[in-house]
Amino acid sequence: MTRITAESMQGARGPGAKRHSLATLAPQPNLSRRAFLTAGLATGGGLMLALSLPKPVEARGSGPGVRGAAAASAADTADAQVTAFIRIAPDGIVTIMAKNPELGQGVKTSLPMIIADELDVAWENVRTQTAPLDPAAFGPQFSYGSFSTPFNWDPLRRAGAAGRQMLLAAAAHSWGVAMTECETAAGVVHHRPSGRSLTYGELAHQAARLQPPDLASVPLKDPKDYHIIGKPTPQVDAARILAGEPVFGIDQSVPGMLYAVYEKAPVFGARVASTNLEAIKALPGVRDAFILRGEPAEVAVVNRGLVDGVAIVADRWHQANKALQQLQVQWAASPADAQSTAAFERQSTEFARQAPQQILRRDGDVDKAFYGAAKIIEATYAYPFLAHVDMEPQNSTAYARPDGTLEIWSPTQDPGGVRRLVASTLRIDPSRITVHMTRVGGGFGRRGDNDFAAEAAAISWQIRKPVKLLWNRRQDIQHDSYRPAGFHHFRGGLDTQGKLVAFSDHFVTFSHNGKVALCADLPTDIPPAAFVPNLQYAQSLIPLGQPTGHLRNPGYNGLAFAFESFLNELADAAGRDALEFRLDLFGAPRRVGNPLAIMGMHIPAFDTERVRGVLQLVAEKSAWGRTPLPKGTGMGLAFCYSHFGYAAEVVKASVNEDGTPRIHKVWVAADIGRQIVNPSGAYNQAQGAVLDGLGVALHEALTIRNGAVVNTNFNTFCPMRMHEAPQVEVHFRMTDNAPTGLGEPTLPPALPALTAALYAATGRRIRRLPIDPKQLAA
Repeated sequence: MTRITAESMQGARGPGAKRHSLATLAPQPNLSRRAFLTAGLATGGGLMLALSLPKPVEARGSGPGVRGAAAASAADTADAQVTAFIRIAPDGIVTIMAKNPELGQGVKTSLPMIIADELDVAWENVRTQTAPLDPAAFGPQFSYGSFSTPFNWDPLRRAGAAGRQMLLAAAAHSWGVAMTECETAAGVVHHRPSGRSLTYGELAHQAARLQPPDLASVPLKDPKDYHIIGKPTPQVDAARILAGEPVFGIDQSVPGMLYAVYEKAPVFGARVASTNLEAIKALPGVRDAFILRGEPAEVAVVNRGLVDGVAIVADRWHQANKALQQLQVQWAASPADAQSTAAFERQSTEFARQAPQQILRRDGDVDKAFYGAAKIIEATYAYPFLAHVDMEPQNSTAYARPDGTLEIWSPTQDPGGVRRLVASTLRIDPSRITVHMTRVGGGFGRRGDNDFAAEAAAISWQIRKPVKLLWNRRQDIQHDSYRPAGFHHFRGGLDTQGKLVAFSDHFVTFSHNGKVALCADLPTDIPPAAFVPNLQYAQSLIPLGQPTGHLRNPGYNGLAFAFESFLNELADAAGRDALEFRLDLFGAPRRVGNPLAIMGMHIPAFDTERVRGVLQLVAEKSAWGRTPLPKGTGMGLAFCYSHFGYAAEVVKASVNEDGTPRIHKVWVAADIGRQIVNPSGAYNQAQGAVLDGLGVALHEALTIRNGAVVNTNFNTFCPMRMHEAPQVEVHFRMTDNAPTGLGEPTLPPALPALTAALYAATGRRIRRLPIDPKQLAA
């Protein structure tokens, strides 16, 4: 039951609760006076509410763990943006538009839960509907970077609360009573003194004629009154998925649709010199085969547009895919032909012996500090290129109509990006393109690039018929936007007390066209920066022909392994416990760095109190240092701050006789603010990210030879198998900070915590991924 009271008008603070300025709440959307709610009559009767917000702005400020991938879809937005449609029908059914792509992370469920709770309706009376791509109506529509919750938490609460206010006002006017005498519960307004009540459906028509309240001052629920937020809730599409209904991109079907495959060069961007088109056209079921010309490799490697290739169109996909076996293509030479994994490793070793090409950050006097250090530790850590291997291979269905318009159905994380890239590829106005968002069978950042959509559109544009393009698994692995490899040449200096007094990293990474490749950069604020008096971060660049891109927790999915593993190595060299070493390193509770303004949110500076909180919590839950372990079994600890979330993890592991690791259990402590919106989704995301990280450490690596990726399927690029998955025990530390996303923060610590556990079990240090069982068996 929700009543409008003086306390709720003050923001629902309890007696003696601490007041916080905007800067102390993280991350908190900035609702200016330009944010407003509009109301009107819905088609068929009822109330339609539309929430409008100011245009998001690009990131400003700095802080550890924050990367600048947020504003990619801002090009689609106008000054006033509707970010939520709420429709209340006369029968009381509430329909909430789900504007962001659903990748399995649960935003089609969790974001409507926020609105529904503040609106005060019963969840069983809520329906969610996927919104069309309409940036003028909905604002930015994308799903990546763990932004969905922090960006939408406060605005969607206020949209729901404003709707509740309007329904209260409509009921009070109808009864001729004061609004403060009315209260709501489960989609009904009650006037207890008289015993009268009206359903939201009965009030919707009248409420639609009212002026919406000011969003900045609308009263919000006290969290103790939440009845939807914080309750485990199944995903709204779960029943449809279990029934096998066509909800994914790969399921789409259009009358008269043909099927296509598109073969590109093994070396990215190489041109088609010649091919046997006539022989392919004569094969059973093949309707057409032709060459498409794309952008130069040096352009496409950055913007991920269309590259040269051969399209095969057939009546059935298996016919097109079988025709690939007889396709013969001569590819033109490419500058990347000589690149290889082995060559990259040799270059890294050579760079390590030389002065770095660029100094990224220098604090204090590093040379003097190393000269005076009681002990110096040096080590090189390396991690490989990785593919995404989404369970649903890349695909899109496109229909280029005779009137010059194009319709496309795509499992994308960035539908606005589909429209922009397709318009650029076909050289048509974006307004002539209609994009339909389908459910996505795994994204992890890969589907933020839309090369597969551009290919489908170009093929359909050529034949002017509806066509579904579907990559096979080999193509999916060999034409990805890869997580870049990296080589870290570390030095650490300890004083006589075992304190870290000097630290340096010569990072050898990759470049495109002379600039650091996407996600191949080293953030200059990654710890231990700001916590060591003398520090230097530097880099050298290796030219790369393959495209790179975002993979779940970009950057930190490799950086955390290297940095946290070396911190564990330093702790051992100092003769100190890994937990104690970190608590001493981060020091007393304080804020470090500058607050960040991004996407209309205000993110406070890095908070060492929250670091200490998750470290101490995971130590408590895992009985760190207090559990006798059998010989050959070890425990390891690691921490990472990323995507506004704080996560610490402990892994317990041993090694089988053949050297393969056996992971017994993982403990996770995460701080993502004061509220978990949907615990079902939260635990799923936290556990899944940990397993992703462990799989990366155990098996995953791409090999490049003669400029091309040689891996072809799951037998040569191996994700974690079910029998390898350990129990993952997750604990959330609730702090007085606004909720943040959970799709990524728990992945990075899993890798260094595992390698630390294996070192404790075997005494063998793992400095290169993936883990080599031969090294442990020795």
